[in-house]
Amino acid sequence: MKKGIHPDYKPAKITCACGAVIETRSTLGDYNVEICSQCHPLFTGKQKMVDTAGRVERFNKKYNRNK
Repeated sequence: MKKGIHPDYKPAKITCACGAVIETRSTLGDYNVEICSQCHPLFTGKQKMVDTAGRVERFNKKYNRNK
């Protein structure tokens, strides 16, 4: 690799909303995610409603659905 043209590739901690912490390496550093392999329905086999930023409520309001 050429010197001086590549970004720093340093250790990073990725923190999920479920509380899981994954240690890896990244050019971004530490960051947070909403869903990971420990809580994603594809990996857990459990279906769960993931409502990001009130999308379900906006849909119900837009199409006048009462629940």
